[in-house]
Amino acid sequence: MTDVESATGDESPADRDASAVGLTGYGTYVPDEVIAGEEIAARSGIPEAVVVEKMGVREKRVCPPDADHVTDMCVKAAEDALADADVAPEDVDTVLYHGSEFKDFVVWSAAANVAERLGAENAFAVESYALCAGAPLAIRQAKSQLLADAPETALLVAASREEDLVDYGNGDSSFMFNFGSGACAMVLERNPDADRTRATVRESAAVTDGSFSEDVVMPAGGSRNPPSQATVEAGLHALDVPDPEGMKERLADVSLPNFETVADESLARSGYDRADLDFAALTHMKRSFHDYLTDRLDAEHYYLDEYGHVQSVDQVLALDEGLKRGLVDAGDVVCFLAAGTGYTWAATVLEWQG
Repeated sequence: MTDVESATGDESPADRDASAVGLTGYGTYVPDEVIAGEEIAARSGIPEAVVVEKMGVREKRVCPPDADHVTDMCVKAAEDALADADVAPEDVDTVLYHGSEFKDFVVWSAAANVAERLGAENAFAVESYALCAGAPLAIRQAKSQLLADAPETALLVAASREEDLVDYGNGDSSFMFNFGSGACAMVLERNPDADRTRATVRESAAVTDGSFSEDVVMPAGGSRNPPSQATVEAGLHALDVPDPEGMKERLADVSLPNFETVADESLARSGYDRADLDFAALTHMKRSFHDYLTDRLDAEHYYLDEYGHVQSVDQVLALDEGLKRGLVDAGDVVCFLAAGTGYTWAATVLEWQG
């Protein structure tokens, strides 16, 4: 396991604000097509009550085969985020894609495509992958770059349609039956005006346990097992879990402690503790674990049972729904809290300004 520098919670607010990064706008997009828990149950043979109550999927959004590709969804979310921030595309300095590696094409820059389509002609494009832990780490990466380098405005985009990779006939991969589709975008700026700041970005924490690195794989398509007619006929281009029971048993021992560790450390580095946390924007997970974790954090939250799990889009979807429902107010401490196969747990703290 690895982690980052020790907590620096004794830093004063004045010191922290001397070089601030703010979230000035965000946007989301989800496709129109909906699959309800009833249909997931019919496809998989799992009882509907298990899908809805245990897996926590009342419904989720999915993409048609010929539309809503990753870049299409990113562009739509980014247009809303830029409008929300009142930032013109040509004023963006960098576009960071942190969504699914399953994109329009393989070995290809979705970030460059999104920048071109938006008209962000002065931006350079870069990509960062942490699977479902991507959002907190992308914010951390962008903040560090904004403070250390020349860029003043960063556009973060993410999207996923990994539902395409789910085989509902494979019971070993049932924990992925919650995969849904959608996109999000965030605008981060260095030292933005107070009246344009929706949230101030504080500190982050992360931990990785690489012993899980081969527990979720698509068996074919990479250099170990290149695509061929035989791999297609064998159905090896869907996500699989080689040892589901072993993974579940090992993950049960470390997941809760690692979630709590990164949440507590990101709060401490931001000058807070768990008692100060107002809203947790969480990765979608089975309902019982979500409820248990949020009870321990003692924070407001929104459960994504009408979206399912949309990879690193989850945190912005949860924040957006929290805002709509009055669960997030000006002055609140918000934690983007995520975990992604590999396995990485990550958290980033935001101070919501309103």
